[in-house]
Amino acid sequence: MSILLTENTKAIIQGITGKVGSAQAKWMLEYGTKLVAGVTPGRKGQNVYGLPVYDDVLETVEKHGANATVIFAPAAYTKSAVFEALEAGIKLVIVVPEHVPVADAIEMREAAKAKGAYLLGPTTPGVISPGIGKLGIMPGNMFKQGRIGVISRSGTLSYEAAGYLNDAGMGESTVVGIGADPVIGMDLPDLLQLFDEDEGTDAVVIVGEIGGTAEEEAAPFIQKMKKPVVAYIAGRMSPPGKRMGHAGAIIQGGAGTAESKNEALTKVGAAVAFNLLDVPVLLKKAL
Repeated sequence: MSILLTENTKAIIQGITGKVGSAQAKWMLEYGTKLVAGVTPGRKGQNVYGLPVYDDVLETVEKHGANATVIFAPAAYTKSAVFEALEAGIKLVIVVPEHVPVADAIEMREAAKAKGAYLLGPTTPGVISPGIGKLGIMPGNMFKQGRIGVISRSGTLSYEAAGYLNDAGMGESTVVGIGADPVIGMDLPDLLQLFDEDEGTDAVVIVGEIGGTAEEEAAPFIQKMKKPVVAYIAGRMSPPGKRMGHAGAIIQGGAGTAESKNEALTKVGAAVAFNLLDVPVLLKKAL
C-alpha cells in the first residue's frame, strides 16, 4: 500500500515539452510511473517519449482518465496551471516550480481545498511510492520499497533519510516532499492522517527544519496517532534571522527554532533524533 501515488494513479505532466518537463518525463517513465499524457498549450499533436501532448488538461482527463499532474510550468504561470488542473477534476497536484508568489500559493491552496484535491508544493521534489512510481524530481535509485512513511520539507534530506532507512533494512511505503515555501498545499497533519490510515505503513518519519510552526502545529495530531512517529529537525545551529537554504527556513521573533519544535514533538510522544543516523535506531525501538 501507499498514499497519494497508488496503483490507481494516472498522471500527466503540465509543461512536458520544456527542457525540464521532458527530461523528468523520461525518468518517471523509466521508474515505472503510469504517465498517460502531457500538456503544453499550442503543442497538441506532439509526442514526448511516447506520451501524447494536448493543449489542455481537460482533454487528458476525458481521453485517458488522468487523475494526477506534475507541474513544470514557469512560476508566473503556475497558478493558472493549477487552476486548470483542478477545474478538470484532477485530485493530486504536484507543484515543482520555485519562486511562486506567496499570494498565488495561498489561492492555490484554498482552491485545492475547495475541490477536495491534494496539493503538494510549491517547491516540492514530489512524491515517490517505491515499486509503484514517482511524480516529481526525486531520484528513484535512492529509495527502496518498505513500510516506513516519510514526510520532508527538504528534498535532499529526504533522500539522505531514505538511505539510512534502506541501510537498516527498512525501506519506504511513500516519501512525500511537502515543499519548502512559507505557504504550501498539504501540511503535516494532512499527511500524517493518510499515513496513519494506510495499511502498508508501520511508522512515520518527519524530516523537518527550522522556521515556521508546521511541526508544532502537527503535535496535537501526533498525540492521537496509532502509529509511532520519529522526527528530525534540521538547522539546530542556524542563527536567528538568517535564511538557511529554503524560503521557509528562517527563525523570526524566537519562533520556529529547533528547540521549540523538538520540545513540542517530544511532549506528544514522538521520538526526536538529533542526527539522521539515529532515525532507524529510534524506529526499531518504537516498533
